[in-house]
Amino acid sequence: MTITGIITAIVVGAIIGALGRLVVPGRQPIPIWLTIVIGIVAAFIGTFIARALGIPTATSGIDWLELVVQVVVAAIGVILVSNLYGRRSIRR
Repeated sequence: MTITGIITAIVVGAIIGALGRLVVPGRQPIPIWLTIVIGIVAAFIGTFIARALGIPTATSGIDWLELVVQVVVAAIGVILVSNLYGRRSIRR
């Protein structure tokens, strides 16, 4: 993977993670770096799921259905990680 590919994955991951975080109601006690990681993972998993469902992912332009799948996966990831991350902290 080239440096351009890595930077692109980080930028796309940040956008997907932020969109997934916006979809989830309430406050999520997770740092921004974890949101980016969730977004990167959700982008890969979302693309895999979209291809498995037969959604075309190699089109000229923005693949809106693939993006929706990726954001849904990111929202699920944000919910799961925020619940685990929130339990880890000690509340007084």
